[in-house]
Amino acid sequence: MPTLAEIRAVPKVLLHDHLDGGLRPRTVLELARQTGYHDLPGDSAEELTRKLTEGARRGHLEVYLDAFRHTVAVMQTADALRRVAAECAEDLAADGVVYAEVRFAPELHTQRGLSLDEVVEAVLEGFREGGGQRPIRVYALLTAMRTAARSLEIAELAVRHRDEGVVGFDIAGAEAGWPPSRHLDAFQYVKRENFHITIHAGEAFGLPSIWEAVQYCGTERLGHGVRIADDIQISHEGSVRLGRLAAYIRDRRIPLEMCPTSNVQTGAAPSIAEHPLRVLRQLSFRVTVNTDNRLMSQVTLSSEFHRLVTEFGYGWPDIEWLTINAMKSAFAGFDERLHLINTVIKPGFATARAMSDAVVPVSMLGSHHTG
Repeated sequence: MPTLAEIRAVPKVLLHDHLDGGLRPRTVLELARQTGYHDLPGDSAEELTRKLTEGARRGHLEVYLDAFRHTVAVMQTADALRRVAAECAEDLAADGVVYAEVRFAPELHTQRGLSLDEVVEAVLEGFREGGGQRPIRVYALLTAMRTAARSLEIAELAVRHRDEGVVGFDIAGAEAGWPPSRHLDAFQYVKRENFHITIHAGEAFGLPSIWEAVQYCGTERLGHGVRIADDIQISHEGSVRLGRLAAYIRDRRIPLEMCPTSNVQTGAAPSIAEHPLRVLRQLSFRVTVNTDNRLMSQVTLSSEFHRLVTEFGYGWPDIEWLTINAMKSAFAGFDERLHLINTVIKPGFATARAMSDAVVPVSMLGSHHTG
């Protein structure tokens, strides 16, 4: 079974990661001092981490999201945004991620006078700086808050920066009571511009949210999509029956941006062992594995894969399948996706398998005596 260190070494792809959910605790402390933010729930990296992760143990999305008010509060200047974005790229590269789409909500970072365009420009500059000479490509997804009324404005912002590193548009926030169809004008605009859409759906609310995201709003991917399992019936004898929505999503190869640890922490799944990812992978849905919020959930992409190894018995073929799924589902152009699959991902996994096969357990070596 692949170890955590071995998984960290292989090339990985990340499609669902929130910029304001992945800060380094020490950076939060330093930015708070620099910007005069005095409401942090801790004075040390250890205490701050403990406080910011408390919501992850409560099993409810709204409680989980409460910690973000602190990280967002220290991300209100161009310098802070550049630093956070640069460190994000550095941390992902150190974890072996070779391609990432990191999302953030520009409208949350204008409290100190930055314009929406200035927010985006600072983050993109940080991604370029942090990526640097590292073997990683980091793009941005611009997120509108589903509880606000600025989605069309954010969609236009995303299209405006599409040639500078923004690859798509998203909506996020409290899901129940805020259906994606409320933002239909934004999604129609994005589609008219031949641009890309992913929507948080099927995390804190069920099938109607997924159905609207797909059939009304035209999403190309589903952020989480865990609740699609509600449309799948498995008998005691093991026979499987897909409802019409689940069948459509599988037939059309609509990717599911699943975040196992976060899904358990927000109550979208009861446990890793019972997470729908396993069944959905067995049924050949376009499943991908992601981090969601690396700070609040205390995960890396490597640790997420390693949990699937320990819970599901996954090996290199499973991890490679999930990784190629993610690369196929990315919003980068076809040539870039194909290049990374053929020249980086497949060779990287071939090397990992070869090294694993070459390892001979000590117990098999036996004892050899001379004379």
